[in-house]
Amino acid sequence: MDSADGFGPAMLADVEPRFIPEGASGMTVLVEWPPSDPGTPPHRHTGPCFGCVIEGELRWELEGEPERVIQAGETFWEPGGGVIRYQNGNALSDAPAKYIEFMMCAPGQPMLTMVDAEEFEKRAHL
Repeated sequence: MDSADGFGPAMLADVEPRFIPEGASGMTVLVEWPPSDPGTPPHRHTGPCFGCVIEGELRWELEGEPERVIQAGETFWEPGGGVIRYQNGNALSDAPAKYIEFMMCAPGQPMLTMVDAEEFEKRAHL
């Protein structure tokens, strides 16, 4: 929903999460990766995540989807739960990448869980 004069809110993403954990809390983080940083190793979140790249380019890959590059000004989301995030690193070798991410976190559970090598191997077909 862009305003006619170019000021005011602009819709960047409109998604319908599959679920939001009961009693979830929200967390907003600013993530910054230096040039060529691979980002966080494969992991999952307990609830859906929404974000926007504000600087640089982000290499992004979710389980069951092809790898893609998200540029500054573009958004991303993931459903959370059992879906593995394989990549979220800097796609550029000569500039930093920065993004803001809002996560819905299930109560009493860590916001992020790393995927161990055994599980990674079992789910490689996905």
